[in-house]
Amino acid sequence: MPPLLQTLAFDPSDPKAALAKLPTRPAVYSLHGADAHAEPYIGRTPNLRSRLERLLQPSPKHPRRLQLAGRVRQIRWRITGSEFESLLLQFDLLQDIFGAKCLERMHLGSPSFVRFLGSNAYPRIVVTNRPSQREADWAYGPFPSRAAAERFADETLKLFLLRRCTEDLAPDPSHPGCVYSEMKMCLAPCYKGCTGERYAEESGAVEAFLATRGESRLVTLRTQRDQASADLEFETAAALHAQVQRVDGVRALASELVRPLSQLRAVVLQASAEPDEVAVFLFQYGRLSGPASFSTLGMRIQNEQSGSTSLFAQPMALEPIPEPIPVPVPEPAFMQSGEPRSRIPRGLLESRLEEVLKVLAEPSGPPSTTERIGHMALLKRWYYRPEVRRIGEIFFPGGDGCWPAKSILRGIGRVAASTIACECSKE
Repeated sequence: MPPLLQTLAFDPSDPKAALAKLPTRPAVYSLHGADAHAEPYIGRTPNLRSRLERLLQPSPKHPRRLQLAGRVRQIRWRITGSEFESLLLQFDLLQDIFGAKCLERMHLGSPSFVRFLGSNAYPRIVVTNRPSQREADWAYGPFPSRAAAERFADETLKLFLLRRCTEDLAPDPSHPGCVYSEMKMCLAPCYKGCTGERYAEESGAVEAFLATRGESRLVTLRTQRDQASADLEFETAAALHAQVQRVDGVRALASELVRPLSQLRAVVLQASAEPDEVAVFLFQYGRLSGPASFSTLGMRIQNEQSGSTSLFAQPMALEPIPEPIPVPVPEPAFMQSGEPRSRIPRGLLESRLEEVLKVLAEPSGPPSTTERIGHMALLKRWYYRPEVRRIGEIFFPGGDGCWPAKSILRGIGRVAASTIACECSKE
């Protein structure tokens, strides 16, 4: 994340002169005193000038308001295009100064995961806020809260016969068992109620269920249901259909963001501070990278000022097209005028997107624990907002691990259009 590059000297005796030079745009800022080694005051705001006027311009009407004018000698800032970008920049600045304490300052807690204890001889699942990086393939999340993760874990266990006890098992026929074994909700490996192979089969089914967010279970049940229906075993088919509905209900408890921690990758699109650009962020390996600028030049974005209202009613109508590049094309003899025509090459926007993602994916070393927790918490906080408040778009890789380039380009068009609409509404 680039540092705060804009700098302005501040004279406490004449605050209005400096404040008048500040932009009225969203920004992340830092206030520095005369001592270069003192901790700066770091904040973010949707209106830089208005915010610093409240902090640096004394007001007799509000004597209890925080006043920093007497201590500040320099103002630094950076214009941002979105709240997402502001939060990420603020976190990185605070981390450089305060280390792990930045999590507390920004009220960022470690997200909750459902962890499959596959290394145990008799695997089970638990909810944790500290997933092991060595077993990242068996940690699934992040969930919006610990309560949401616990509910998903409980509902998942109701579909299988996996154990719920937390003790280290040493199977013995003299073991008294528990209420779950009596209710036939557990295979009871504690008193050798099943073979080791049978328990391994059940734990493998649970692992596949978590890894695919229930899709593996649905495929099996739907196949069995359709076969029973074809064999005219309608009662069996009805029972299997009820199980399909139960699995669908459990699947609904895990959003698309819930994935194995080792496979958690996403592209986030946000408005950019620069015109004719969209900010692209990449989350992978526990770190948010960006923003990288994607130029929207050459993309046909519908203009609401032309008299069409389909921009608001039909946001999917935005159509990205390649930027025209002049290429000489031979003309028929009777039309030759000596001037070249334009040919639109295919795949130009896809190549532009591929280059942006390549820059974001450049290796920069493993993230620290603080950075991993903070970046994941920021992504989780933004993603689980109500859709009306979640500004921007997110995309995940397909089953083959490749990014859906066409879908991302359509998303870029929608983000650019919303930025245009917002600017026009301000005017």
